[in-house]
Amino acid sequence: MPKRNDIKSILIIGAGPIVIGQACEFDYSGSQACKILKEEGYRIILINSNPATIMTDPDFADATYIEPITPEMVKKIIIKEKPDALLPTMGGQTALNTAMDLAESGTLKKYNVELIGASLNAIKKAEDRELFKSAMIKIGLITPKGVLAENKKEADEALKEIGLPLIIRPSFTLGGTGGGIAYNKDEFDSIVTSGIDASPVNSVLIEESIIGWKEYEMEVVRDKSDNVIIICSIENIDPMGIHTGDSITVAPALTLTDKEYQMMRNASIAILREIGVETGGSNVQFAINPDDGRMVVIEMNPRVSRSSALASKATGFPIAKVAARLSVGYTLDEIKNDITKTTPASFEPTLDYIVTKIPRFAFEKFKGAENTLTSAMKSVGETMAIGRTFQESFQKALRSIETDLDGFNNIKIPGYKNESDKTPIAAALSRPTPERILYVAQAFREGFNIKEIFDCCKIDPWFLSQIEEIINIESSIKISGLPNNYDQLQFIKSKGFSDNRIANLLEIDPKIVRSLRNKLIVKPNYKRIDSCAGEFNSKTPYLYSTYEENNKNGFSDESEVSNRKKIIILGGGPNRIGQGIEFDYCCVHAAYSLSSQGYETIMINCNPETVSTDYDTSDRLYFEPLTEEDVLEIIEKENSKGLLKGCIVQYGGQTPLKLAKSLSESNIPIIGTSPDMIDLAEDRERFQKLLKKLKLKQPPNGICHSANEAVKIAVKIGYPVLVRPSYVLGGRAMEIIHNEESLIQYINSIVTLFGKNPILIDRFLSDAIEVDVDVIADKNISKVAGIMEHIEEAGVHSGDSACTIPPHSLPKKTIKEIEKQSNTLAKALKVIGLMNIQFAVKDIEQKEPKIYILEVNPRASRTIPFVAKATGNQFAGIAARVMSGEKLSNFKILPWHKTDKISVKEAVFPFGRFPGVDTLLGPEMKSTGEAMGLAENFGQAFAKAQMAVGSYLPKKGTLFISVKDSDKIKVLPLCKSLLDLGFSIIATKGTSIYLENNNLKVKKINKVSEGRPHLVDAIKDGLVNIIFNTTEGEQSIKESFSLRRAALSAHIPYYTTLAGSKAATEAIISLNKDDLKVKSIQSY
Repeated sequence: MPKRNDIKSILIIGAGPIVIGQACEFDYSGSQACKILKEEGYRIILINSNPATIMTDPDFADATYIEPITPEMVKKIIIKEKPDALLPTMGGQTALNTAMDLAESGTLKKYNVELIGASLNAIKKAEDRELFKSAMIKIGLITPKGVLAENKKEADEALKEIGLPLIIRPSFTLGGTGGGIAYNKDEFDSIVTSGIDASPVNSVLIEESIIGWKEYEMEVVRDKSDNVIIICSIENIDPMGIHTGDSITVAPALTLTDKEYQMMRNASIAILREIGVETGGSNVQFAINPDDGRMVVIEMNPRVSRSSALASKATGFPIAKVAARLSVGYTLDEIKNDITKTTPASFEPTLDYIVTKIPRFAFEKFKGAENTLTSAMKSVGETMAIGRTFQESFQKALRSIETDLDGFNNIKIPGYKNESDKTPIAAALSRPTPERILYVAQAFREGFNIKEIFDCCKIDPWFLSQIEEIINIESSIKISGLPNNYDQLQFIKSKGFSDNRIANLLEIDPKIVRSLRNKLIVKPNYKRIDSCAGEFNSKTPYLYSTYEENNKNGFSDESEVSNRKKIIILGGGPNRIGQGIEFDYCCVHAAYSLSSQGYETIMINCNPETVSTDYDTSDRLYFEPLTEEDVLEIIEKENSKGLLKGCIVQYGGQTPLKLAKSLSESNIPIIGTSPDMIDLAEDRERFQKLLKKLKLKQPPNGICHSANEAVKIAVKIGYPVLVRPSYVLGGRAMEIIHNEESLIQYINSIVTLFGKNPILIDRFLSDAIEVDVDVIADKNISKVAGIMEHIEEAGVHSGDSACTIPPHSLPKKTIKEIEKQSNTLAKALKVIGLMNIQFAVKDIEQKEPKIYILEVNPRASRTIPFVAKATGNQFAGIAARVMSGEKLSNFKILPWHKTDKISVKEAVFPFGRFPGVDTLLGPEMKSTGEAMGLAENFGQAFAKAQMAVGSYLPKKGTLFISVKDSDKIKVLPLCKSLLDLGFSIIATKGTSIYLENNNLKVKKINKVSEGRPHLVDAIKDGLVNIIFNTTEGEQSIKESFSLRRAALSAHIPYYTTLAGSKAATEAIISLNKDDLKVKSIQSY
């Protein structure tokens, strides 16, 4: 059936900011949908509040609304744009829930908007636990025994009926939010309460536990003519009980019999037909009892999901692209396979390789977080690796995850002292944690056998036997030493061993292994992902490396290196806190802009969720680990023909920067700012000399390697001090320290974590305003791309602070001086491309405010996408061309301050997923993503940014306030403004006396330590609508911890800085004055 012509315009709902459970895989699917449907000639209207995604670039849609994704805001866009159809399946749970709300409220019917991609009926049937269960019974499939509960009483009845342990799954939520596994009554009570609260329809499914069963997923696509294909099967190495997003997975499924696979395939197709998904991709999850083969259906997603991105990258089948075309009437047989260019999309993909996905976690960022993995997702990113065998693929994945692994590194098992007591090993194996797979390998080293390990962890014996073989090979390497012939070394490399791992086992320099490999000509071959296991020729250079035996059997290398002029772009690897999608955005723009200039662009990356690893983003894609060995091998291969102009290492965050030194040593050209200048900015002593020479200020500081040296420096510069290890990203392990005892404790723990790297100590500038500046430069000139004023005071990591362009309170003279200093630095560091500088401005109310430089990064920063959207300049693309040798003066750049809009960026945090963790912000970054608010005044822009991250400012109600002494005088005008709007105020003793003395009406309330009823009771009873709470000193921070957690649970806007409280007040005043308006970025 050809495409529909009765539809002219389509509204696509994006996924909003990156959060745990809904990451950049929806940036990938949404971008694909916009691109394809626009190519098909439809007018595309997009709503997405995320500035970091390439999807919200103005060229991806005809009208791009960077607005909060709420039913009210989408309704305003519908009234304004009058779309014919709405596509809700490309923006994760956010888009589905919003579309359902609009359909059920009658908005879509009223404005004649048709839901495409999935019907309301299908969404309900798949997402509503009770309806889904009935549908499964109807087609003869079994689901785990379960009861739907809408309140605590019904939940207790279900508990009696089913018995513990239990799995609790909230309806219509994301990444298992609010759910979990209950082994006892206490856990049951707490998970049921959080689950009912997390579910938008306030219901949870209470289900029998099938923990320990094997878990599988099927990625399925169906069209209107009932053509159904399985894109791929995915097997979780971890058994049931762990959220599939947190499990290590492989594709295709490896331990199913053909009979079981066919059963699962038939069930998947029957489910899609029954649910009524007829235009697009769906994901179906199954569990199989390893004892008797009983199969149950866990759930299905009637939309493109996290696994769809993985399945797309694993097979080369672009699920989102195909689903977008199906949604407008095409059938699978009418769509051509991009990779082979000969077969239709109805041709089921076949894999002749193994794909491994390993999740990346960030528990180290959240003190007090429990690292046990459950049915609620906690990972912040993932990596994927491809090999010809499971062992090759798995060891490549381990070194891709960037947690300092070269393979199955040795690991200390907690509590294990001697061989006579093996219980700590069994304990480590039976608790699912991110390290468990390494404990499995360690258990083999300690003499455990497959059965003993299986009994503890329930990982399938086939996987265990594969790991055991790797450990046996390690032992033989240790005994026999470095192999001196081709066959032995080739065999070891074909099992996925990196040069580093071999060197580690033999305690030698990895360079020795590398030179032996070169001497014996043990080299990787590059194969193509072709979606058909070599049956048809692949026209798309989507490549992976393998050491599969090649000279005897004559297997070919499929790289087909070209004679063109080429530039290699190194990506950012797996998403993590501090290095997210913003860097991928920069890499994608580099590929687009350099390809347009005639260069062959070559992308190296290993993140399956992102746009950079799409086979049509760059001219060639290597899906490979970003390690020195893997990258140098690719460069050597590409260097064999054509002209390599150079590598871009400044766009992928810290990951490629770590490789800059070894690339330089191997005489590989690096384009843009030189690695020496990048190092100068990181090297505290060299940087200090430069600032002295330029007569620029820096906070008093020092550098040390031990607690002794640290104490001397702190005494000299004065407390509080800001301390951190060097060469890290995202403020990793950065802390503000107030006394000597804490400083000694900190230094000792850091030395064990980060080893030899020097530790940096600065005088902490309290009450300063932090400012972020992005600069673009070539050899001759530099221009300020944007100046952002942070809303939180200095001391909160720049990635966690809300910020605004143009600055909200800085005097014009200060802005001019910041511009001048920025250009001076760009010239001194010979910047070619992008640079980010962080300033702190102190004594702003005085005639001559003091400007300090906190740090300089001569590379792309995480603020670049936000600055691009705020100013209308595509800096990442322009800078890539400047790095390749073009002049900056050739580009028309709009001045950053001449804008008719205010842009506010706000961070989004995962605290809800980590019970027991304090939500107080500090110098270590904790946010997973960001949203943007755009409006014509600051109040409205700030209110929109808050809304976009799920914090709804009240127009009236009750303010609770408790502030430190130095802030009391400054909160008076805020309190007065809110009282004038009709708010009532409650406050703790000290603050209430102060407000009363200043003639403001206030009611006193107890602190938690002062007896009940206290403040937390009032929050739980819904008597508080907004909180301003600033603290100082450890005691006061500890005391207010329960208050912060209660506010988080009750979804109450909570501001812990004076500047944040001030911004919120301004936004509330603005909301009371005017309704929020929507405006596309193209119309500013």
